[in-house]
Amino acid sequence: MDYRGPYRVRATEKPHPVIEHPEDCIVRVTRSCICGSDLHLYHGLVPDTRVGSTFGHEFIGIVEEIGSEVQKLKVGDHVLVPFNISCGRCAFCKQELYGNCHESNPEATAVGGIFGYSHTAGGFNGGQAEYVRVPFADVGPTVIPPDMDPDDALLLTDVVPTAYQACEMGGIKKGDTVVIFGAGPIGIMAAKCAWLFGPSRVIVIDHIDYRLEFVRNYAPCEAYSFKEMDDVVEFVKKTTDWFGADVCIDAVGCEASGDGWQTLTGRKLLIQAGSATALHWAINSVKKGGIVSIVGVYGPTGNIIPIGNVVNKGITIRANQASVKRLLPRLIEHVQSGRLNPKGIITHRIPLEDVADGYRIFSEKMDNCIKTVLIPPSAKR
Repeated sequence: MDYRGPYRVRATEKPHPVIEHPEDCIVRVTRSCICGSDLHLYHGLVPDTRVGSTFGHEFIGIVEEIGSEVQKLKVGDHVLVPFNISCGRCAFCKQELYGNCHESNPEATAVGGIFGYSHTAGGFNGGQAEYVRVPFADVGPTVIPPDMDPDDALLLTDVVPTAYQACEMGGIKKGDTVVIFGAGPIGIMAAKCAWLFGPSRVIVIDHIDYRLEFVRNYAPCEAYSFKEMDDVVEFVKKTTDWFGADVCIDAVGCEASGDGWQTLTGRKLLIQAGSATALHWAINSVKKGGIVSIVGVYGPTGNIIPIGNVVNKGITIRANQASVKRLLPRLIEHVQSGRLNPKGIITHRIPLEDVADGYRIFSEKMDNCIKTVLIPPSAKR
């Protein structure tokens, strides 16, 4: 695919990627996804998203070529590729903070390299393509177990690890009440993963009816529309005996609806790094001494948030890009045991040639779309 500007993507012919470093490999993509985070790019909200970029940080495929120093992969391996690009050697990778690799992104004062996610994340082409160059091939790509459905493996590149780490960062304990803001793919999967930690209640808040119905059935959990509430924070407080939730998860990020002022300043005028509505709700809904976990995407500039409430309530805030490589062994076990069913959130399969339609359907929430898989022509051979 080819990015031509906000709300404009198309399928086009591009040069075949080549080995640029002896630790690279070339992967022939068999499946890729459109992520909610890709919509931030599509909508023009991520700085330095350049015309001609190829998006896509969720993909699996067949290793077609390996660099001279690659030792752990061989041609023909079917691999899932974490969305993080990590060197495996820097100080942060050694702490298993693979999303914060200091060598994969020239802008790595914060985030490490990410496939197909603008030049603020390294400028790498992504996997919504037939072929992709994968740096540090001995670090990230993981051979898919022979008994694993490729669709499940595809969701292990981002959605499941991000959702699971959101719950992990929340420190969910037995008996806790967990409130998740957002019923997109990450919020839905976070609701499913939350139960692995033993809470007594899992509550999801959104405003799209079909998504709320989906998460009720998939997780299962309580799910409510904020359109039916006079005040979201008051609702959460009331349903928790006025204490607040033990853990709140922001699974929305910079395009949250629900507050006109936040929408105006964060999504229309762009004078803050996106609409921080969900983050406000999370901070104000969590109990004193509670934990707010943030996996929704915000830009590199500032947001207007109630930091005084964070201090006075003694809240812990934890946030990061998921360290996919660290989590994969545990998550593969959860999938193989049947505790998690990632492929259950896939609702649409679209040929890569029709990528523009795929983005429009997902962006406009048409046809009850939850998660879209793109199938490249080369995968049909």
